[in-house]
Amino acid sequence: MDTTFETSFTPATSLEVIASLRSALSRVMRIENHTIHEPPVDLLEFTGKLTCPSDEAFDHIYQTFIAHGYTPMLTERDGKEIVVAKQGIVEATRSDTRINALLLIATIASAVLAGTLFFADTTVLGAQLLGGVEDTIQAILIVLRTPALWEIGVPYALTLLTILGVHEMGHYVLAKLHKADVTLPYFIPMPIGLGTMGAVIRLKSPIKNRRQLFDIGVAGPLAGLAVAIPFLIIGLSLSPVEFIGQPVPGAQEGNSILYAVLKFITKGQWLPGGGYDVVINAIAFPAWFGLIVTMINLLPIGQLDGGHIIYALFGRAQWKVAVVAAIILLGLGMYLAFTTGQFLNVWLLWAILVQVFGLRHPPPLDDLTPLDRKRKLIGWATIVIFFLIFTPLPFS
Repeated sequence: MDTTFETSFTPATSLEVIASLRSALSRVMRIENHTIHEPPVDLLEFTGKLTCPSDEAFDHIYQTFIAHGYTPMLTERDGKEIVVAKQGIVEATRSDTRINALLLIATIASAVLAGTLFFADTTVLGAQLLGGVEDTIQAILIVLRTPALWEIGVPYALTLLTILGVHEMGHYVLAKLHKADVTLPYFIPMPIGLGTMGAVIRLKSPIKNRRQLFDIGVAGPLAGLAVAIPFLIIGLSLSPVEFIGQPVPGAQEGNSILYAVLKFITKGQWLPGGGYDVVINAIAFPAWFGLIVTMINLLPIGQLDGGHIIYALFGRAQWKVAVVAAIILLGLGMYLAFTTGQFLNVWLLWAILVQVFGLRHPPPLDDLTPLDRKRKLIGWATIVIFFLIFTPLPFS
């Protein structure tokens, strides 16, 4: 979920505007002092003590300040409530839904291709996909020239894109319920590998408070899991248990607590064990991958869904949690690199990516109003879910 947006600026602040803002603010705050930051005069700071609950106060502050062309933030410093008003308001740009539609069509095509390459008989394709680049290109050309093979990739594409789509629509629906400006999901096609690099929505308005942040952030993972788990149960039920012996390095899907339990429920035994494991089919594999995507999204870092949730729960303590999480990712990545030879592994990749995209989650406009009890319980339950689906070794 991307939270990039554009801001339009108004003319420089006049003393009359400052007086109006101070007068409006005095209805919900005992103002002790205010500061005009210059040059240029585009940032105002009011210090004092709120005289009503922070959520009620911020609603009043937001409506008043926006009307004067300022975007307010409510925070706390040294035991004092602070209202920081930045000149300019966010104006949502118009989205072209044709781009969403074209990307979805391209992603469906690339996912069907990927599913066909994964699950078609290699003797039919005339190539071993674990071979060289030429073999892979030959297999792709065979699939493209043989429409009869495409139906092999349909269950894979349907399962994977349903999980990803429901995840993003969870964000979308909650954003709409909170009256936030948001785009439809952008699916990202990838003609090799898994067939897609996922999907993303774009928020075009700032997050107002922690409750909005939490609702939008948590809705995606929970919605995605709500369809991924049934798909996984169906896929596992239809997948055979076979003797696989020693798996090919990097080709065997890893176990999480939840995945191991679901295999036990559907197969009546703990797997892998004794050289046996489930050989997952075109439904079970993308559903399992859906758990992996959700696990990564729930990392308590930056603007990942987990970053949204942890910041909503604990505020700026998320910044310290993110640093610890990044160190753990680096440690896991190094461990896999030296023990399995997987020098380009998912944890090292994310240890790098989080440094690029940032560890700290930005505060919402109202950074004071805490979550209610119901949201806190859901937040803690989501943390438990993260540990249930956490897969230290995604591929073994």
